[in-house]
Amino acid sequence: MTTSTRPPQTDAEVDQRNLFQRLQGVQGMQILVLLFIAVIIFTVLAPGSFLTGSNIRSIVLNTAVLCVLGVGMTFVIITAGIDLSIGAVLVFSGVVASKTMTALGGQGWGVATVGILTAVIAGTCWGLINGLLVAKAKVPPLIVTLGTLGASLGLALIISGGVDSRDVPEVLANSIGYGNVFGNIPILVVIAAVIVLIGIILLNHTRFGLYTFAVGSNEQACRRVGIPVDRQLIMVYALMGLLSGIAGILSLSYFQSTTLSGQSTTSLNVIAGVVIGGTSLFGGIGSIFGTVVGLFVPTILSNGFVIIGVQPFWQQVVVGVVLIAAVYVDQRRRAEAQRGGTRPKRFNKVLSLSKSMRMGVEE
Repeated sequence: MTTSTRPPQTDAEVDQRNLFQRLQGVQGMQILVLLFIAVIIFTVLAPGSFLTGSNIRSIVLNTAVLCVLGVGMTFVIITAGIDLSIGAVLVFSGVVASKTMTALGGQGWGVATVGILTAVIAGTCWGLINGLLVAKAKVPPLIVTLGTLGASLGLALIISGGVDSRDVPEVLANSIGYGNVFGNIPILVVIAAVIVLIGIILLNHTRFGLYTFAVGSNEQACRRVGIPVDRQLIMVYALMGLLSGIAGILSLSYFQSTTLSGQSTTSLNVIAGVVIGGTSLFGGIGSIFGTVVGLFVPTILSNGFVIIGVQPFWQQVVVGVVLIAAVYVDQRRRAEAQRGGTRPKRFNKVLSLSKSMRMGVEE
């Protein structure tokens, strides 16, 4: 009696199998499949309107600013935090930048550069306030950012007198707002893509990203092994504020207006996109790729519903259902991981790194 034996798998085959298994479990990939199905449906229902160059350009442009905010929100939510103030900080940054450029006068890059720096500094300051209150004062992130949402939006209304400013230098509108590179690729999209790429590198290939995952996985354990948790939280919220400032100047350049009342749902849309993309509200799990995919969900649905003649309000219903389903799946996944006694790989890496650091200090 002969028995057949399978040849042993090579390391490459094992790695390919493990990669495929990881991709199957990535929520961002699952949402990407759903988006692909939605695109096919809208294309079939509106063959001459949906899948056109101009409409695709519109979808990508409408998602670009959200992607900038989504990068920062991914870091925040991975730490098990939240930031409700990003829409208001975006407005505040745009208002102070516009007022600064108006006071300086002129339409050249000198004035525009000062406006860009003003927006970035303003956003970073609000981020630092959030981080300090969360890390040092131990106020829950939900309460802190709800407070700064009201404060930043209120100050923006006071500074502007409640009237949108439309005095934007021509160089900002003509270059960042409506300029193209490499033929017909919007500069706004290129800027957003660069920020997304930097966010991916920062999250997955630096100590900053490793500490972000570790803090979200187990904050108390991080404190025991000597990780500067407070500093990490402050830096994460400062990064969120900085990106909100950048989004403020991008929005100002694109709309050529400060949009005082146009960002009321921005925070919720960004949070929904990040969570739909697979970042866990409980911390310790997330990816920039999943965030980008998740942020396209409301944009594509809204655009498609308008084209096929369905009320765009249905987009909110669909996004709400998908968001609840995403959180439910995340809860089930975490419950199974806890029953199995597993711990995130990145937290194991940070423990090893911390031990190496301590050994180096002792030597």
